[in-house]
Amino acid sequence: MSCGAAVLIAFAVVPLASAENVTPAPTDCGYPSTETTRSSAPAKQARGIAFPQDDVFRSLTADPKQPQFVTSYQRIRYREVNQSINAGVVAFGETFGLYGHRDGNCNGLQVGIQGGVFAQFNLDAPSKDLINADYVVGLPVTWRQGPFSARVRLYHQSSHLGDDFLLDNPGINRIDFRFEEVEGLMSVDLAWLRLYGGGGYLLHREPAIQRGKVQWGIELRPPDRASPFLQDVIEDLHMAPIMAADFKTLEEQGWNVNANVVAGLEWYRPGSTRRLRALLSYYHGFNPYGQFFNQKIEMVGIGLYFQF
Repeated sequence: MSCGAAVLIAFAVVPLASAENVTPAPTDCGYPSTETTRSSAPAKQARGIAFPQDDVFRSLTADPKQPQFVTSYQRIRYREVNQSINAGVVAFGETFGLYGHRDGNCNGLQVGIQGGVFAQFNLDAPSKDLINADYVVGLPVTWRQGPFSARVRLYHQSSHLGDDFLLDNPGINRIDFRFEEVEGLMSVDLAWLRLYGGGGYLLHREPAIQRGKVQWGIELRPPDRASPFLQDVIEDLHMAPIMAADFKTLEEQGWNVNANVVAGLEWYRPGSTRRLRALLSYYHGFNPYGQFFNQKIEMVGIGLYFQF
């Protein structure tokens, strides 16, 4: 065989050998594909993962107390007195995976740590007063098996009113509001539909409010497509419309339903855990923030949601 022929054969064989060892694009286990969640998918060897970059339980899109990064404008109406303010509602938070044990189909368990801050600012006040800030830290344990996933977490919340807000509202009686809660949620993915439900129970609380909570929700995520925006600037950028609704009833509030509905667009790159959402939102129920848990409000707004 001539030297030239050997070289040609080598160039032909090497790509074929390399193709067999190509590493597939990583999957974000919070957003598993249909193939991943299919029960007939072949089992793969489970292994331990230190500091996994994703989670096997997808964060709740419409839960106003989901630890995530949010910046939003809200028009808040206090229903009992029929007064409204313009507000900036922001959140800073994330779930950090400590250890996971799962297979290549995203099935398995994960343990993490979670923290977040939820703050509301009165944009009508001269100094844009901080109204309230809720601080949350928790330990979530998550699980997935095909289309089914779950999250159990123990977390602590403490709430603090802003100094300027107290100075401008001397009639407000500040209380030391804090609690620890254990909660559990079960979720199922059905193609582009997700359903979830569960509840929580307060272990310790100040003041001594009622302990029970029930929560459920729905998320709609139609198939994504190449984004018609910025596709010439950002390679492989995908876009998907999303709609979600979260519902909570608390024993302290007489089991009345608090509803938060969001809808908008999401952008991301396949294989990346980073996602950007632009969402319209509508909330009706009791105030989900701080010591104002017995205050009836209505909120309409728009915001940017960042997932890392």
